[in-house]
Amino acid sequence: MASTPSPSGAVSPLGATPSPPAPAPGWSNWAGNQRATAAHVLRPSSVEELADVVRDAASGGHRIKAVGSGHSFTDIARTDDRRVELTNLAGPVRVDPERRLVTVPAGLELCELNVLLARHGLAMPNLGDIDAQTIAGAISTGTHGTGAGYGCLSTFVTALTLVTGTGEVRHCSAENDPELFAAARVGLGALGVITEVTLRCVDAFVLRADERPAPLAAVLADLPDLIAGNDHFEFYWFPYTDRVQVKTNNRVPADDRPLPRFRGWLDDEFLSNTVFAGACRLGRAVPALVPPISAISARALTARTYTGRSDRVFCTPRRVRFTEMEYGVPRAVLPEALAALRRVVDGLPFKVLFPVEVRFTAPDDIWLSHGYQRESAYLAIHQYVGAPYEPYFRAFERLVIEWGGRPHWGKLHYRDAESLRPAYPRFDDFVAVRDRLDPSRVFANAYTERVLGA
Repeated sequence: MASTPSPSGAVSPLGATPSPPAPAPGWSNWAGNQRATAAHVLRPSSVEELADVVRDAASGGHRIKAVGSGHSFTDIARTDDRRVELTNLAGPVRVDPERRLVTVPAGLELCELNVLLARHGLAMPNLGDIDAQTIAGAISTGTHGTGAGYGCLSTFVTALTLVTGTGEVRHCSAENDPELFAAARVGLGALGVITEVTLRCVDAFVLRADERPAPLAAVLADLPDLIAGNDHFEFYWFPYTDRVQVKTNNRVPADDRPLPRFRGWLDDEFLSNTVFAGACRLGRAVPALVPPISAISARALTARTYTGRSDRVFCTPRRVRFTEMEYGVPRAVLPEALAALRRVVDGLPFKVLFPVEVRFTAPDDIWLSHGYQRESAYLAIHQYVGAPYEPYFRAFERLVIEWGGRPHWGKLHYRDAESLRPAYPRFDDFVAVRDRLDPSRVFANAYTERVLGA
């Protein structure tokens, strides 16, 4: 992304490019488990044009969905009517280095944002382990990283602009329209199309990553200290074993121990992608081999410690395709929830090919955030693409509901509005905002009708 700083610290608009030919109406997400064919594909080049698109859809009784990079596993972005892509809605990028604020187009991908911020000596305070999502998609679904002092990525948003279901352009922040701000930061695409986001950043920083295998029992016994004693802590449990891989990331003053290029390729490309993909294919073909493969994987992982630019440590390449469900639960119930999950895995009629990821976040005040007003532990369960998953996911979901589990909005779940309402104290407040902003349900689809009600 080319941009030129001005003396005031602002950045000129992104370079305009000729509009490409209209894309084919077919669409699928990254995992390939969601597909749709839109009647029309629209690429507005300005906020005014987008507002016209929305008003036209509303007057004609049509529905539209804005799509990002397709990294949600649910049908949240599916539409067979009008699909809106924001690739031409570039807009200006504004950087305020002194206040550490950056305003960017909502369709910008996180990987591009990280490069932009690094050029200005800034960084996101926290990130998840994938950076392919658009900013609007990431915040709308509650995407998060790990760290007891950090909420989801939406907590870094200080202002945003969206086009509502009536074609009105609304700007909101904690000071300007705080009710809309509390709802729209995790809005599920149900309140409007986000066009611009202002993010609170921090000075660029270096992380020291430490990754090593450990016994599950030892990690659970030391869990409070591991969470409190590290800036960012998570672990992966390998099914059919009592082993985990522990990952900690902590801020350090200097990048004095960079990962050798060969070791990075060996671990993150060859072993984590090429070899792991082969192991998954073998396990899918011969399920009896899955437990020994998992045991070998857990034992074969070696410790490594290295330093690097924060986003390069947080984010890793993910080329092995999978389906995923993730639930946030009160942090105190994690050991019980993990023990119950282990029993589910042992009782399945098929084998689980992927490790279970466990992460932690701080409370926040965003109405539909999974971390609303509580310290959370997240359990993310995966299954290799093409392998059976629904009985596994449904069994896990039944367990976590009793602990007040809240599903990640961009990952598979089977909840409806009646089931979700007790889990979110401000659920009805959110629905009321939707009623005002999208009275004709221009932004509705099967997913929003299920989780929010028709």
